[in-house]
Amino acid sequence: MIRKFFPLDKNYLLEEAQLSLQDILLTRLVEQVKEVYQCIHNPLGLEDEFSLRLKNHHSRTLKPLYNFYQNLAGVYRYKYGENQLTFCWDGRDHQEIYKEEWKAAFLAWTTDFCKHELFIQAVLDLTVFLPDNRHAELAENRMNHFILKHFDVKIHRSRGIVQMKVA
Repeated sequence: MIRKFFPLDKNYLLEEAQLSLQDILLTRLVEQVKEVYQCIHNPLGLEDEFSLRLKNHHSRTLKPLYNFYQNLAGVYRYKYGENQLTFCWDGRDHQEIYKEEWKAAFLAWTTDFCKHELFIQAVLDLTVFLPDNRHAELAENRMNHFILKHFDVKIHRSRGIVQMKVA
């Protein structure tokens, strides 16, 4: 699904590269969140019903995380994506370069987000505890809050990504 986040959001190669990595990066995010949660709340690695549920969970669907991923990808294109192609002197194509750069940025950002308990809980609510969680949209809003706070942008439904004005 191609979605315009701002008027000059026309780097289609970057967007295609981001969408091709969506499931891979989201799977890695879920595993990272599970590891961080276990390190913080179960440092001895004791196995009880809850920790086994967390450890044995394998996401059948990552759809609840797609909106977060696409918003983060849109912010990346807004902040760092250019519409002009550069010369690739090392023989790689633009798709390969975009994938590598996006993957590094996504992993760095989500590692930073994982330092916050609310983010960890939101990801777990949308993946491990989704069948039990009736308020999944609240968890999604909490995750998007980290994007807004980290990058000082606001995502409007009609205007897309807008830089926040600091007084």
